[in-house]
Amino acid sequence: MSTTPQRLQITAADPDPALLDLPWHIPLEEWPAETLAALPRGISRHIVRFARLSGRVIAIKEIGETVAYREYELLRQLRRLDVPSVEPVGVITGRRSPEGEPLEAVLITQHLQFSLPYRSLFSQSLRPDTATRLIDALAVLLVRLHLAGFYWGDVSLSNTLFRRDAETFAAYLVDAETGDLHERLTEGQRGYDLEVARVNIIGELMDLQAGEFLDEDVDAVAIGDALAVRYRDLWTALTEVESFSYGERWRVQARVDRLNDLGFDVGELDITTDVDGTTVRIQPKVVESGHYSRRLMRLTGLDVQENQARRLLNDLDEYRAATDRQMEDEAFVAHDWLTEIFEPAVRMVPKEMRGKLEPAQVFHELLDHRWFLSQQQHRDVPLQEVARSYVKNILPNRPDEQSILGVQPGDLRDQTESIPTIDGDTLIG
Repeated sequence: MSTTPQRLQITAADPDPALLDLPWHIPLEEWPAETLAALPRGISRHIVRFARLSGRVIAIKEIGETVAYREYELLRQLRRLDVPSVEPVGVITGRRSPEGEPLEAVLITQHLQFSLPYRSLFSQSLRPDTATRLIDALAVLLVRLHLAGFYWGDVSLSNTLFRRDAETFAAYLVDAETGDLHERLTEGQRGYDLEVARVNIIGELMDLQAGEFLDEDVDAVAIGDALAVRYRDLWTALTEVESFSYGERWRVQARVDRLNDLGFDVGELDITTDVDGTTVRIQPKVVESGHYSRRLMRLTGLDVQENQARRLLNDLDEYRAATDRQMEDEAFVAHDWLTEIFEPAVRMVPKEMRGKLEPAQVFHELLDHRWFLSQQQHRDVPLQEVARSYVKNILPNRPDEQSILGVQPGDLRDQTESIPTIDGDTLIG
């Protein structure tokens, strides 16, 4: 028996010495359970495992060396472009078994906390609009990727992770091996990506129906077609040229406001007039997502999803009006809201329950619960009282979305069918 030593080569921007402690001499499929973090996995054409490393969780994918390096670089570029995607950690090559047999290279990415593969979000008990909300999130992600010049090549729910964003979801690219980055995409490239997405989604939803994870009455084809409609509407809103008379210059600001409402900032507008100055044409040249999340970050330092930020900013505005501080500097009011409202409410969640949801999502649900209790009791229920009720009656029944240990996609239907509901809505939907 050969005892050829491994000559591992680790490529990483910030290498962690603890990587050397993992059993790289064993095929990933055979890694011991004590090394792994049992998180729900999506469908993949490659072997993927989660492992604990220095107090965090990493995702490890066995893949060919050339493809591993290429995907690692693509993910690094997407992170620099601020596109929602998993964070690349590194590539390891030179793996060998104790017998000297070469093993495949691995790509390592950071596990996206509080995220779930789409199969983990489905069961017969989930709300029927869950699929639609996932499709909306994927459409926004695809538009953002295309604006950045990224051609995905294999758009699907399986290649995406989802995180809760208030009452919606935010989508993250998790598999870039078929992708390519260009200065600008052609209509044909965008159209092909969109058609691949539509076909893949229809197939994935039909597969869920066959496994009884999705109600058979759900029209999978209509949902796939809805992705294309949502994508085209959003792309048009962000990129179309708009013409109007010179006397309607207010429409420039109206266009900016409309894009802000969609969650995008306009970094630069191309404004031109015709020869006699009677017609104005405008087109966004630089569009960045994250309008509300950037504003909340600037005011409070909270780094949250876009719709969560919108909800928190609304509560901040209500606090400002309730305390009659509209004329004060917004930053000072935001600091007081953070220390007097947001942080005390979130701290009421016991430590053992803090892995269930992100703090911003907890606060969003507290606001929903406050509305429900106030309607039920015909009074304005104080937030502290709301938080006690939420922690006692609702949060214990929520799944632990930071780490759903021991649950695989095939087990999800049995796990979720017994989860209680509030007002007829399944708590994990």
